[in-house]
Amino acid sequence: MIDSQAIVHPDAVIGENVTIGPFSVIGAGVVIGDNNWIGSNVVIKGPTTIGSGNKFFQFSSIGEECQDKKYAGEATRLEIGDNNVFRECCTVHRGTIQDEGLTKIGSGNLFMAYTHVAHDCVVGDNVILANNASIAGHVHVGDHAILGGMTGVHQFVKIGAHAFTAGCSLVLQDVPPYVMASGQSAVPRGINSEGLKRRGFSKEAVSAIRKAYKLLYRSSLTTVEALPQLRELAEEHDEVAFLADFVEQSSRGIVR
Repeated sequence: MIDSQAIVHPDAVIGENVTIGPFSVIGAGVVIGDNNWIGSNVVIKGPTTIGSGNKFFQFSSIGEECQDKKYAGEATRLEIGDNNVFRECCTVHRGTIQDEGLTKIGSGNLFMAYTHVAHDCVVGDNVILANNASIAGHVHVGDHAILGGMTGVHQFVKIGAHAFTAGCSLVLQDVPPYVMASGQSAVPRGINSEGLKRRGFSKEAVSAIRKAYKLLYRSSLTTVEALPQLRELAEEHDEVAFLADFVEQSSRGIVR
């Protein structure tokens, strides 16, 4: 159902069983899949492609031009997967040609009120950004990561899968998978063991991840020195291999 007081551009493509509330604006170049719910006073601009089953609450702004001063009106894109929730006043910006011209959001994510996803970000699946969390341009967030309320993430930082940041954290370097971080600037505080258990990680896997964490952060080894030992541990545990790959590929360096 499209409310009579909504404004939908004639070039927008709207799927089946879509609700668009009063005073919402759907712009040109927007493609909305089936079973989406768009509340009142929502603005969605294109080029933006949205999957199915998403919910957009009032005053969220989706697919707007980015705030990068280098942006000069290029036709960059936003892609959103399925079953995401965008709460009140959430903002998501399209990409820039300085990257791949794409901001991409996966599926099953929760963006709480006043969260911000900047240009060229890549957000995986089942991620939570709590109230007022903001990720700057070119940030990548892995699956199942949780950013606590008012977390701020510096541009180009990568947040690994299953990582966790506490409220009011300032994240200036990469947070490896499974790691909990907090502070200004954020430092590692341990592994997200409770989250891993909830997601079905075995006791053996959690134990191996804990050993890997100790090698990285409790052994007085540098990151370079710890990597060979991580690789040895990874031969028996794929979860550690995932961690080692992340650390080795980090360009900003990991939180220490």
